[in-house]
Amino acid sequence: MHIIKLNAIASTNDYLKQLAQQKDLGDLTVVVCDHQTSGRGQKGNSWVSEEGKNLTLSVLKRFSNLGARQGFSLNCLVSLAIFDVLQELSVPDVRVKWPNDIMSVNKKICGILIENTLQGTTVQQSIIGVGLNVNQTNFGELANVSSLKLATGRDHDLDELLSRLLHYIEFRLKSLEKLNFQEIIQQYEAVLFRMEAKAAFRVGKGQPFKGTIKGVTEGGQLKIERENGQMEHFNFKEVTFIY
Repeated sequence: MHIIKLNAIASTNDYLKQLAQQKDLGDLTVVVCDHQTSGRGQKGNSWVSEEGKNLTLSVLKRFSNLGARQGFSLNCLVSLAIFDVLQELSVPDVRVKWPNDIMSVNKKICGILIENTLQGTTVQQSIIGVGLNVNQTNFGELANVSSLKLATGRDHDLDELLSRLLHYIEFRLKSLEKLNFQEIIQQYEAVLFRMEAKAAFRVGKGQPFKGTIKGVTEGGQLKIERENGQMEHFNFKEVTFIY
């Protein structure tokens, strides 16, 4: 992996995307920065990170034959890579909250933003953005947020953690060529937050309802079985977990 380290940048995803348009970057080029000033999450949500305390990075992944319909498998594998790292560090009760937030004891510890460039019906390249809370302990008014230090009670070396994280991302992405979609989904569902547990949800501003998460579809929709036995599929942002 070719790693580009920066002191401060608005967004590692935006920087890497622009760089890939200007230069012929190699597969798995990485941009990492000490301070990301305008980090983005899913659907335009902001990602706030204290300088020098967390990991904010983006990885360029090129593909030769990844169908657009297989895009969710990439999401699953990157989530699983981060899960692998946190398990290795003995972070308690790690789960993947659909579609790609990483949780520890019901609190968000990592966010992922994957932006794909399509050519026809295939994914030409992906920019994989990762924001992992490491040594930050104060998140202001943000609720349900944690970090490796809060979860484990100790500081973590950012360079060592970066090396470990990139190793697992590369390892997991190689399995795109070896595993079929159903195998990837099974591994993802095995660590899915609140899988097969009754929970409360809300669609839009509607009344809360109780249901049970039954997994995800091939297109990445969340499958929820209502109490009356009705199965429904939801796209991202259509349904909200109620804590």
